[in-house]
Amino acid sequence: MLNQYETVFICTPVLSEPQVKEAVKKFKDLITENGGELIHDEDWGMKKLAYPIQKKSSGFYHLFEFKADPAFITKMETDFRRDERIIRFMTVKLDKYAVAYSEKRRKLRKAKSEKKED
Repeated sequence: MLNQYETVFICTPVLSEPQVKEAVKKFKDLITENGGELIHDEDWGMKKLAYPIQKKSSGFYHLFEFKADPAFITKMETDFRRDERIIRFMTVKLDKYAVAYSEKRRKLRKAKSEKKED
């Protein structure tokens, strides 16, 4: 049985754009290689942190929404801890209400981006 999860992680700000994309690709591949299904991913870009983490005041934020086996989450979080490019991460299991909200948010975001193109 696959559960639906959402993970937000912050990459260190000293990385270049290609290095951040490489880190994101590593975790996308990790999800798909372990039988997970990537539903949505969002790049939030460079943001200021609410408080300093490892003497850094900003970081590159990224969000993944995916379906995976519960045992996989431990493996993924271990990889987050081992990767020096990641300064913080948080994974949340989504219940049916959160899944519905997430779908609604994606549709709204898509509609806004289509409206901007007009």
